[in-house]
Amino acid sequence: MAKVATLITDLFEDIEFTSPKEALQEAGHTIVTIDKEGNKAVRGKQGEVRVEIDYGIDDVNPDDFDALFIPGGFSPDLLRDDDRVVAFAKKFMSDMKPVFAICHGPQLLITARSLEGRDITGYKSIQVDLENAGAKFHDEEVFVCQKQLVSSRTPKDLPAFNREIVNLLKEKEL
Repeated sequence: MAKVATLITDLFEDIEFTSPKEALQEAGHTIVTIDKEGNKAVRGKQGEVRVEIDYGIDDVNPDDFDALFIPGGFSPDLLRDDDRVVAFAKKFMSDMKPVFAICHGPQLLITARSLEGRDITGYKSIQVDLENAGAKFHDEEVFVCQKQLVSSRTPKDLPAFNREIVNLLKEKEL
């Protein structure tokens, strides 16, 4: 089963972490939480969810993971100012490993300059940013690009997002 790196920090969108996490775990995959620093807990922007961080970014290597998950909220914007986090995310895109980004999650991929020529969806407010990054924006509940990049717009799209991330990992037989 897959070992899924999850880039997350304070002010993530609670349900955009918990719902995909549960779907992945139910399918037998392992979720590993990563922030700029380890040995701490982060809180969702709704204040409902507290997540223990498994590792700081300096303690992980992208080669040790099968897939990357980026929940939305303010978390991706707060993470993308750190070159180590950006390089970590970019490696998954460069290696064509599965990447799952919902809502504002693609902001990290924009900063990683890894969306040129790709198809994606995301929260409406980042549509122009995605297009300026060279991506083709699709206003759909879920979009799967090149059997590698799965994206969705908002929490209401979670059923489709969860279905496609689990299906993609099943296809890859990780």
